[in-house]
This record gives sequence, structure tokens and C-alpha cells, in this order.
Amino acid sequence: MAANKTNKLAFLSMPAPASYVAGLGRGASGFTTRSDIGPAREGPSAEVVAEAQARRGEEAEVDPEQYQDPDNEYGLFAGTTYEADDEEADKIYEQVDTNMDARRRARREVRENEELAKHRAERPKIQQQFADLKRGLSDVTDEEWENIPEVGNLTRKKRKKDERSFVVPDSVLVGDRSRGEYQNSLDAQEQAGSATPAENGTLTNFVEMGQARDKVLSLKLDQVSGTSTASGLATSVDPKGYLTSLDSVQIKSDAEIGDIKRARMLFDSLVKSNPKHAPGWIAAACLEEHAGRMVAARKIIKAGCDQCPKSEDVWLEAARLHNNDDAKVVLANAVQHVGQSVKIWLAAADLEHDVKAKKRVLRKALEHIPNSVRLWKETVNLESSAADARILLSRAVEVIPLSVELWLALARLETPEKAKAVLNKARKAVPTSHEIWIAAGRLLEQEAQVAGKTDEARNKELDLVDRTIELGVRELRRHQVLLTREQWLKEAEQCEGDGSPRTCEAIIKATVAMDVEEEDRLDTWLGDAEAAEGRGKVGTARAILAYALRVFPDKRSLWRRAADLERTHGTRESLNAILERAVHHCPQAEVLWLMWAKERWLAGDVPAAREVLEKAFVANPESEQIWLAAVKLEAENGELTVARELLVRARTVADTQRIWMKSAVFERQQGKLSTALETLQTALKKFPKFAKLYMIQGQIQQSQKNLPAARASFAAGIKACPKDVTLWILASRLEEADGKSIKARSLLDKARLGNPGRDELWAEAVGVEERSGGAAQAKTVLARGLQECPTSGLLWSMAIWAEPRPMRKSRSADALRKAADDPLIICTVARLFWAERKIEKARQWFERAVKVNPDLGDVWGWWLKFEQQHGTAEYQEEVIRRCVGAEPHHGQVWQATAKDMKNTGKSTKDVLELVAAALH
Repeated sequence: MAANKTNKLAFLSMPAPASYVAGLGRGASGFTTRSDIGPAREGPSAEVVAEAQARRGEEAEVDPEQYQDPDNEYGLFAGTTYEADDEEADKIYEQVDTNMDARRRARREVRENEELAKHRAERPKIQQQFADLKRGLSDVTDEEWENIPEVGNLTRKKRKKDERSFVVPDSVLVGDRSRGEYQNSLDAQEQAGSATPAENGTLTNFVEMGQARDKVLSLKLDQVSGTSTASGLATSVDPKGYLTSLDSVQIKSDAEIGDIKRARMLFDSLVKSNPKHAPGWIAAACLEEHAGRMVAARKIIKAGCDQCPKSEDVWLEAARLHNNDDAKVVLANAVQHVGQSVKIWLAAADLEHDVKAKKRVLRKALEHIPNSVRLWKETVNLESSAADARILLSRAVEVIPLSVELWLALARLETPEKAKAVLNKARKAVPTSHEIWIAAGRLLEQEAQVAGKTDEARNKELDLVDRTIELGVRELRRHQVLLTREQWLKEAEQCEGDGSPRTCEAIIKATVAMDVEEEDRLDTWLGDAEAAEGRGKVGTARAILAYALRVFPDKRSLWRRAADLERTHGTRESLNAILERAVHHCPQAEVLWLMWAKERWLAGDVPAAREVLEKAFVANPESEQIWLAAVKLEAENGELTVARELLVRARTVADTQRIWMKSAVFERQQGKLSTALETLQTALKKFPKFAKLYMIQGQIQQSQKNLPAARASFAAGIKACPKDVTLWILASRLEEADGKSIKARSLLDKARLGNPGRDELWAEAVGVEERSGGAAQAKTVLARGLQECPTSGLLWSMAIWAEPRPMRKSRSADALRKAADDPLIICTVARLFWAERKIEKARQWFERAVKVNPDLGDVWGWWLKFEQQHGTAEYQEEVIRRCVGAEPHHGQVWQATAKDMKNTGKSTKDVLELVAAALH
């Protein structure tokens, strides 16, 4: 039985399975040690492997990729040498690759950007997906924030509490035990007196020491308060000033004190290693001053003066660190060592409080340094008498003949005749100075402006200014003094600022054409004039334009620019003069004739305006604009019969579509609708493609309640001019007024098919839906419109106001990202600030809107309405003045108001006020 019994421990003598790991069932992991694999050793080399393969008759394996990578030549060219020819060939191939890559880069980048945009649209980032939610967090109130529950343990697992404890050290226990104990007896050493030794066996009376301390403290307090009882006299200490000085005391931290100590060690090492280095002494003294140790600072700087007696900076620093009287002594010693230092002498003069003492110091300085311009200027400035200053300057220019400043100062103090002699001497002494020539020109201009001279004599002297500056430029060029155009322009602006406009003009005449290519002259001069006007130098800009007009007298744009400058900064007389010259040189320029006539009319001189237009008729007999301007002039002044006759003659002579249209509008304004319709019928036969004729005809018929005829007129217009958006809109409004909203909607759909991308049609479609009561449908149409016209300011403005109030700000941010420079969007943002009572921000955004497009009348109307509610009378007048200057013509409400028959003949100001009242 025992022999047949199986041995349970037989597995111990068996080999372990290949994947066996001891203790794997209870969480152990297998590992390998160095003893398991033996010591590390190198494998066979490549040569040994090759020999073994050769003995066995095996062939070496060939890597199929070894010839494919040109940068890793370990195959065919592994043993060759990399020479200069190889480097040159690599460079050529690299250049070819670069050119090929550049040729395809633009298309590749466009394709990559499109793929990226498509990928972002299909799979937007988490940040973009939650952008609207993050914007909504700004509207969360404080109460809602407080009600958000705290994040707790959401794992539903019980966590063990950290209940560890630590043994308290014995030192803590012993120290705490003896903290509250009191000693009520003396030990043997203290009883013997060895702990507190006293001389001669005397005992210390602590009571008397305490009383003495209290007495000293009371004396100090009495002295500070000014009521000293010891002497019975009040001290000179100011309690308030003392407390103020205590407040000014800076308490330095340990870190600052440590930094000061380290810096002190460094500077000490510096001045010891290099005692002749003046900046080191100055820095060391400044450090002690910063640390509040003035005595140490003065000692250091005194040592610096001894070591570096030739350094003026050390002496000046020493004077600064001492009081006034000691500083005088320091500077007196400094003069002994550095007597040629201008700074030392000026510092010594500044220490004197008496003018006579200052003069004495400066004259002493001039004895040591007679060629210092600064010392002469300071000395002259101290003189109160012009005669004494003149004597000093005469001596100064003798000593320093090359100083232009002294020559000019002397010339300013002399009489005009003597000043000329002084400037002639200065010119000979300093032939390379342009300031002397400019001063001579200003002197001549000043003489010419003296009262009592005739105009002829004055003009002759002013011409002499031009010749003097021109001669000066030639002489400077002869002496190799080549100033640039920009430098001469700066000098001209300086002369204008100093009150010498003719000298400024003379400099411009002589130098503005320097270093300018012939084909670039006009653009360069216009740029110079605009830059000068932007800096407020109107005289310089006027002189540049005057010179440009002499070179290009037939440039209409140049004359208009000069006229605009005079209208903005000049007088009516100067504007009339420039326009008269303009029409003389450019008689075919209709715009210049109209500007001149308008200025005469605005000045209230109607006969002069008529005379200008008569001259314009002679020069331009078939000009449409001049005929219409004459008609407007007569109609505005009540001469209706003359205006009608002018229109008849204009239709005969000029015979343009605009004249026919104005004729019909004129008859309509006078209430003669039948005559207007007859005129329109004749005009449509001549000009069947002019859309405005159909518009006026349909509007007249609609006002007569003849809707079928108006519908026919609009239909004919749409057929003849299918690209005119206004005709489609008028036809739609006619159907809507007739109660046929479906027909209006159909017309707008057809219009959008024929005119894709026109935001006016989408805006009208949205309006039709809103007026018919379909707010949801209106939102749908608006969304479609924004998809087709993503940069339309009109549609974005409507979209912003269609949102609920909390969402308008985020919607306006989206609009600004799409079309940041659209005036309607900017105006809408201003209105949002207005609704939030942010007055200044709203005003700034209205300002931005009118700067972007001043021709948009609706923006001016909103701004005026805003100022009427929140602004002052001055703000309202400023808005009206700027609007009248801009003369806007566009805008939905503006055009509807300005072209209303009831508002015929009203000024821009009146129309603006009506628009502001109509906006809501």
C-alpha cells in the first residue's frame, strides 16, 4: 500500500514551466537578475559574421533601401570623400527644391487653410462649442454663484480619516512646565553678590534708577512738546514737524539691510582695489546716503575727492551731499583742481542766492573759461539791462566767433539796421549756418510789416525775403552744407510758429523741389501738405500747395485740395481768391465753377453767384451740372419762372437724362403732377433704361391713388432695369400697401434671384414679414440673409435688435468680428451703450461711425437724438455743424425725409432735426 501511495512533493524535483512565476497568485511579479543571464559581453563583429557566412556559403543580405536615402550614403558612396563639387551640387539641388516648393506654396497653403476651416467647421474645438455658454456666465448674479453647490466626494467611497498621532518631545514638556513658575528666593551665588558685582561694596538702588528714567523721559517729552519746565523757555522743536519727520522715516526690512551690507562690502572692495575710479566713490557715497548715514557718505565722498581730484562728478556729488555753506567750500576747492569745468562753475553760481554774487561767480568763471557758450548765455540772462546784455554779447562774439546762438542773440537785441550788420558779420564768420540766413529773412519780413508803408513798398521788401532765402540756400550748397527736404520743412514750420509766414513761404519755394523725382512731385507735395496740415501748420501747407499750383496749374484735384484747405482754415476772401484763380486756369472744371458759385451763394451774395454761373455757361455750354446748379439757385431764391425756363433751355441744349428727371421733380414739387407725368412720358421715350424715371412716375401715380398705373410703371421699370434694387423694393411696397403681402413677398423673391448678394432686398423681405406679423418667419429670413451676405451691416444691425436684450451684446461682438468697419454696426453698438447709460462710450462710438462714412444721414440723426437726450447745447450744435459740413445724402430714413414733398427746400439742419425726430 505504501509503495502505491503517490508522492505529493514530487513536483519539487520537476523543471518549472516556461511561464512560471513564483507567487503570481498572491500578487508577485517576476524579475530577472544579472546572475540569471551572466555577465554582459560583446557580440561578434561584422567581419566575424561575414567570415562565418562565407564559410557556410551564405551570401550577405542586401538592404534594398540603402541606395534610396541621399542623406545617408552608407551604400554605394559610403567610402567617397565629400568635396567642394559635392557641396555645390547639393546647394543647387536644394535651391531647385526650394523654388519648386515656393511655386506650389500658395496653392498648398490655400488648400491647407480650406481643409483646416472645413475640419474646424465639422469638428469645432471644445472652447468654440462652449463660447456662447461662457459669454452667458457674465450675466450670472452673485446669488446664483452662491447657490452653486460645492464639489464633494462623488466617488461614493469611504475615505479613511488621517488619525495619526506623534509623541511630544521631552524638551517641550519641560519648557512648558517651567513657564509659569516664579522665583521667590536667591541662590547662594546671588546671595554672595558674585552675580551682580558692585564696586566699593555699594548696593544698587533699583527704585532710584526707575525714578531717574521717568524723569529723563518726561524732560524729553516736554522738550518735544515745546513746554520745557527745566529752563522755563520754549524750545525750537515743532511738534507737528517732528511727527511729520517721524512719518517720513523709512523702516528697512532685514532683507534690505542685508542688501545694503553686501553692497557696502562690494563698493568698499571696489574703491580699495581701484581708488582712482570716480564712479565707485560716488556709488559708495550714494549707498550710505540711502542707508541714512550722511556722515559716512560725506567721509567717503571726501576720500573720493582726495583720490580723484580731476573728476568733476565727484566734486559735484560732494557739493550735493553737503549743506549750502559747506558746498561753497567744496566747490571752491574743486575750482583749484578742475578750473576748466563749466559744470563746477555753474553749480557754484547756483549756490548763490544774490544776483550780484551769481554775476561775480560767472564773471570769474569767464576769466578761466572764456570760450564757453553756456557761461556767456547764463551771464547774459542775469543782466536786466538790454544795453549791458548787448555789451556782453559783443564781447562774447569776439571771443567765440563760431557760436551761432550768440550772434543771433546779439542781433535780436540790436536795432534793425545794426542787426543787419551783425547778421552780415555772423554770415562771414559762420558761412555754414542756415539759422543766420533764416534770421535775416525774418528780420526783413519784420521790417516789411511796419505800419505806415505802402503796399508796393511792402511787396518789394517781402520779395527781398524770397531772394534772401534763395541766395542763402545757394550759398549753403556752395559751402557743402546739404540739408534735406525734411529739415528745411521743419525750419519752415518753425518760422510759421514764430510768426514769420512769409519766411516760411520763402523756404518752401526755395527747397520743396529738392531731391524729388519729376514723376513723383505731385504725390510728394500733396503728402507734405497733408502732413503739415495734420500737425496744425496751415501756413506751411498753404505754401506747399501754392508752389505745386505754380508747377501744375491745370490739375483740378490740386485746386480742389487748395480750396478745401482754405474752406477749413482760411477766410471767405481767401477761398474766393483761390477759386477765382482755379476757374481761370481750369475753365472746363465744372466742379470748381460750382464750388465758387456755392460759396458766393452761402455768403449771401446771390447776384455774384449768378454771375459766376453765367461765366460757367460761357466756358461749359453743355454742362449738365452747371445747368442744374443754376436751376437750384433760382428755385431756392423763389425765382420759379426763371428756374422753369432754365430747365426748358437745358433740355434743349444739354438734353441729358438727369436734366429730364430734375424737370419732372421740379414740376412735382410745384404740385403740377400732370405736367410732371407728361415730362416723364417724353423722357422715357428718350431714355428707356433710366430707372429713376420709372420710380418717379410710379410714385406720382401712387400718390394719385392710381395703383394699377403705378403697378404698370414699376413693372415696366423692372423689365427695363432688372438690376435696379430700388425699383423692386418700390414695387413690393406698392403691393404691400394694397394689402397683397403674398405678392410683395413673391416680388422680393424674384428680385433676389436676379440680384444675389444684395442686403437691401433681404432687409426689405424681413420688414415685410415683420409688418405682416410673422416674427418667427422674419427671423428665418434674416438668418438666410446673413448666410448670403455675412458682412452686411444692415442685416447685422437688424439681427442685433431682433435678439432679446441680454443677448444683444454678444450678437454685436459677432457682428464686429464679421464687419468691424461698417458704420451701421458701429452706430448700433453706440445705441447699445446708450441703452446702458454709458454716455461717454456711446458718444465715442457715434464719433467713430460718422468718421467711417460721413455720408450716412441716419447715423447723424441717431447722434443728434442721443445728444438731445443726454448732451448739452454745445454738443448738439457741434453735431449739427459737422453734419451740415458733411452734407449727407444716404440712409433709409434720411432719403425718405429729404425727398418728401413736404420738406422741399429745407436745409440740411432742418432735415437732420426731422430725421432725429423720426428715428425710433
